[in-house]
Formats: sequence, structure tokens, C-alpha cells
Amino acid sequence: MRRSRNNRRTAEHKQQYTVAAEWSAADLALLEELKRAEDLLPANAPRALLSVRLSILTEDTTSPVRQELDLRFLARERGYRVVGVASDLNVSATKVPPWKRKQLGDWLNNRAPEFDILLFWKLDRFVRRLSDLSTMIDWCLKYQKNLVSKHDSIDLTTTIGKIIVTLVGGMAEIEAANTSTRVTSLWDYAKTQADWLVGKPAYGYETFEDEDGRVRLRIDRTAHRALHWCRRAALRGISARRMTIVLKRAGLVGDGLTTSTLLRRLRNPALMGYRVEEDRKAGIRRSKLLLGQDGKPIRVADPVFTEEEFNDLQAALDRRSKNQPTRTPDGATSFLGVLVCVDCGTNMTVHKTTTKGKEYSYLRCRQCPSGGRGAPNPEAIYQRLIDDVLTVLGDEPVQTREYVKGDEARKQLKRLESSISYYMRELEPGGRFQKTRFTREQAEATLDKLIAELEQIDPASAEDRWVKVANGKTFRQHWEEGGMQAMAEDLLRVGIKCEVARTKIPRMRAPKIHMKLSIPKDVRDRLLIKEDDFADRF
Repeated sequence: MRRSRNNRRTAEHKQQYTVAAEWSAADLALLEELKRAEDLLPANAPRALLSVRLSILTEDTTSPVRQELDLRFLARERGYRVVGVASDLNVSATKVPPWKRKQLGDWLNNRAPEFDILLFWKLDRFVRRLSDLSTMIDWCLKYQKNLVSKHDSIDLTTTIGKIIVTLVGGMAEIEAANTSTRVTSLWDYAKTQADWLVGKPAYGYETFEDEDGRVRLRIDRTAHRALHWCRRAALRGISARRMTIVLKRAGLVGDGLTTSTLLRRLRNPALMGYRVEEDRKAGIRRSKLLLGQDGKPIRVADPVFTEEEFNDLQAALDRRSKNQPTRTPDGATSFLGVLVCVDCGTNMTVHKTTTKGKEYSYLRCRQCPSGGRGAPNPEAIYQRLIDDVLTVLGDEPVQTREYVKGDEARKQLKRLESSISYYMRELEPGGRFQKTRFTREQAEATLDKLIAELEQIDPASAEDRWVKVANGKTFRQHWEEGGMQAMAEDLLRVGIKCEVARTKIPRMRAPKIHMKLSIPKDVRDRLLIKEDDFADRF
């Protein structure tokens, strides 16, 4: 029986990490010893959450196993009970702040009542930006948590601890900034070179080492075959969607290729053998040529297409392109992710077409032939969805999640339990209240009163917890104030879907539209609005 439990614990810890992390027999034995020590701690021992993070696991880095064991040793020394391990591996502390990491972020955003102290191995294992550290200090002060590091003098319960944590965080940010500067400089230098120094080559090319050991680019034969077939197909007027299907069937590309990805590949000027970079101002994902000091494009490989062939391909693609809605910050399609096709399950998106000089907008899916005949008049579809949602959920009260501390209730419980123990002890034979009948009766009456007060206190109120608080509004009022976008965000957050079905009507271009609202059973719990403590952080 003992062996089975140990095996389960071993499996649990191996599954805990997102990259390979080897637990040796000695490590597992030590882990069991530390857990047995935890079992001896009092019930009210401070609860510790261990944060384990690693960017890349190499021989020179401290393994996640070593980090966890070191932190468990620290917890034992200080009398903390370990309630969980948040391991986020292959995660950069510079790019991903604590509240956005998969495991630690869940603890910070949803499980704050379950721990009192956040332990981490070293400050740079936790954060590398001073702004992130400042945010975490503010969060800990708000929720009465403490930050403790194995290798840094960090303790938020003291003034000097707050000063030290800020200074050390500043040094970590400087180091991260220096690293970022070096990487940026490398990329800037690489962009000006004909050699391929760093990065993934564009589709159509692969890297190889020449006789001098220098990394170069050469044409990928399979991709060359696929690209030239696509060019000939485009000149014949074949759509990109049809090209994607044929390429998949021929095995020239992977099954995950989409029409959008294929079009980006075909429009990439890198296919002429030039160096390119992402064009961030185009509003769509495109690449643009990089020019050298002589003002000419930088050639890094033999061309897949000559300039004439590439220009002919672009002209052919332009002839079949449609004037789709301009991208906006909120997207061209309202309720994106909520409206889905009943047949293929993909999202319905707004598209435009022009017939006899007149422009039409309609909703279509991605998988069904011809968009499943589409759904004309998107605004009418939106209004029908709004009416259905308001009918079902409009009168539901808006509730927010608030964090309630159990300090006062804990103090009250402790006072009552201490007083009850005192009266019970003194009412025993030989106690001070047994000297006269009057003192005994008075003490018994007081004891009954204290016990009654203790019974009236809900044990849950002594715990830090999340509670639901109504703000006096209904969701109908909330959505009327926030508009269509507010409703779309809530429906997407809750997981509500609306299936759109289309029935063809003889001799009519527009099909008949049917809509079915799918609402999760726990929709009321999901509608709970949770304040995001990190919403305004960058």
C-alpha cells in the first residue's frame, strides 16, 4: 500500500512540470521526508505556495526539482505548510509577468485565499522587471501576502525588506535590459548581412552550412514545387482555398495549413531571395523588403520566383481578392467566437462582395462550401442574438467577486475559545468558581452565553475567501450601458455559443436563417464579474 502511494506521488510530481525534469530516487525520498515533517505542523501554520520558474533547462541552470526541494527546506525551517507548487517552465520572466503565467497566474487570480506566503528560489526566477516587482508588492500588500526568497533578503513584513526587494529588482531589470539590448543589436546586425545568422527562414527555404561552416539559405525542393504549382494555379484563376485543399491532398504541406497562411506565403517578397521584415503598419500580416546601405534589397538566397514571376503572381492574387471590411480594434465581426456554424462549428465572420456594382455584407463560416451559402444582413443576425440573450439572461443580477479577509472573525473565535476554555477549567472540581453556589451559577451562565456566541459564528467567515456581491443592476442594464461590445465580451467569457443554421429556399438567393442559443448549465457562476488586479499593467 505504501509503495502504491509513493508511486502516485512520483507520477504527480513528474506531471507537474512542462519540460523534462528528472526526480531521482534520492530526491523522492527527500521529498517524502519533508512531507512527513509538514504533517507535524499545527493546523494554523502559515501556508506557503512555491513558485518554480525556468526559461531553458540546461546543465548550467538550477533544475526545477532542485528549486522545489530547496524551497521545501526553507518552508520547514520557517514552519510553513506547503499548499501547492506553481511550476512555469520554458517561460521568460522578462516577457511573461507572474500573473500571466499558466500556473502561478491561476493561483494569483483565482486561488489567493489558499496561501499566505509566496516562496521563490531567487528574485530573477520570479521577476526581471522592476515594474512587475512593484505590481506584485502592491498585490501582496492588498491581499496581506508575503514574498520570501531562498537566496535574497526579502520580507514584505519589514520596511527594510521592501527597500531591499526594490533594489534587487532594479538590478534584475538592468540585467534583463542588457540582455534585451544585446539580442536587439544582434537582430539589427543580422538584417544587414547576406549570411543567415539567426532566425527561422521564410517558407520556401531551409538552412545549411557551406564549406566554410557558415550558415546559408537554400531552396527547399518540396516547397519550391508547391509554390510554383500555386503560381500556375493562380494564373488560371484558381482560388487560394482550392489550392490549400489540393496541396494537402498531395501531401506537399501539413494538414494545419489555412488559406490565410498560404496567401501570406505567396505574397512574401522573400520568395525572390531577399531579406524581409514584418510590416507592422499594414494592418494585416505582411512582410516588406529590407534595403541595404546601397538602397537595394539584400539578397540572401537564390530566388524561388524571379521578379517578373512574383509580380505576375501578385497580380493574379489581386484579381481574386475581395474588398473585405477594414480591420478595427474591436474586429470587423461582432460577437466573434459566439456565432458559429451549425454544420462545421467554425466561427461566422463578416465578408463583403460586390455584385453589379452593389456591395453586400454577409456572415460566412470557413469550412462549409461557399461559406454554407452565408447569412445575409449581419446586423439583423446580431439583433436576433441580442434579443434571445436578453430574454434568457437580461434579468440576472450583476454580481462581482470581492476578497474578504477573515481577520476579525479569527480574532473573535480565538477570544471566545480562550474564554470558554478558562471557564470550563475553573468550573472543574477545585476551580475558583466551585467555591460557592453563586459563583458556580454565574460562571455556568457566562459559559452558556460564550458557547452560544461561538455557535453563531460561521467557521467559513474566519477564512480569507471570495464572496459574491450584487451591485444592484441587471445584465440588461449592464449591457445597455456598455453596448454590443460589452455583451459580446461577456458571452465569450461565459462560453455561450449561438449556432447558425441555413436552409436554402428555392429560387431565392438568401437562405432562411435559424439560430440556436447554447448556454452552459453553470452560466450564473460564469457570469460572475471578477476584478482583474493586473488589468492596467503592461
